[in-house]
Amino acid sequence: MKIKVIQQYDSELTLDPEAQATLFQMLTSNAFLQQVCQQADCDRVQFTEILFQPMPYTPGAKKGMPVEYEQYHNPNYVIINVPPNFMFNAKIFQPSRLCAIYQKL
Repeated sequence: MKIKVIQQYDSELTLDPEAQATLFQMLTSNAFLQQVCQQADCDRVQFTEILFQPMPYTPGAKKGMPVEYEQYHNPNYVIINVPPNFMFNAKIFQPSRLCAIYQKL
């Protein structure tokens, strides 16, 4: 089976302001921040308010994220998949998956 390389991928993301506010509230809750810290093995994290849609490998974007966010792919940051139940509760159905970036403090 051959792997098909995608040459370009539209990674633009626009969310309804109300849905985004609901999602941000869940992503910054104390309980969730503690879970992120526990998994990232650090004392504190801060949500950067950066969300992106994971994307397939392309020759220009090799890390599964838009090129402008690749600077966060380092040990000082944690990139997580937004839990599906958070997206459902915020009534976000498109895109079907999102990632969030947290900074380790």
